[in-house]
Amino acid sequence: MLLRPATEMDLPAVLDLYRTALQDPKILSLESTTALFRKMQTYPDYTLFVAETDAGVIGTFALLILDNLGHFGTPSGVVEDVAVRPDQQGRGIGKEMMEFALARCREKGCYKLTLSSNLRRADAHRFYESLGFRKHGFSFLMELPIQ
Repeated sequence: MLLRPATEMDLPAVLDLYRTALQDPKILSLESTTALFRKMQTYPDYTLFVAETDAGVIGTFALLILDNLGHFGTPSGVVEDVAVRPDQQGRGIGKEMMEFALARCREKGCYKLTLSSNLRRADAHRFYESLGFRKHGFSFLMELPIQ
């Protein structure tokens, strides 16, 4: 398996992963996704990664490395939108993606890697805990109306 930064050519597969693996009905159009992807590439240390095999793109996640004023300026990492194609789940792909993200954070000198997961995703919670992630604090959400 190859883990690499995504390209625009990967975006249809990434959208399909969001639709199937994350069961997210709120998917952007390819045109909107491409525009947003281009914008994301201007952010320092924010990368959308894909996992690729002979079967094509089978996984994805985004990793953001943040500079912090607290913690003596030590950066931290945030993982978002972890998805593995349903027919490829249970084969260690998610584990390898998270190990890659952790290694990247260590290389960047991060003091932590965080992620959030929907309360309904009990299987995902067990998966993250099996990798050594632990529940920490509380997550609060305030949905804002889209203008």
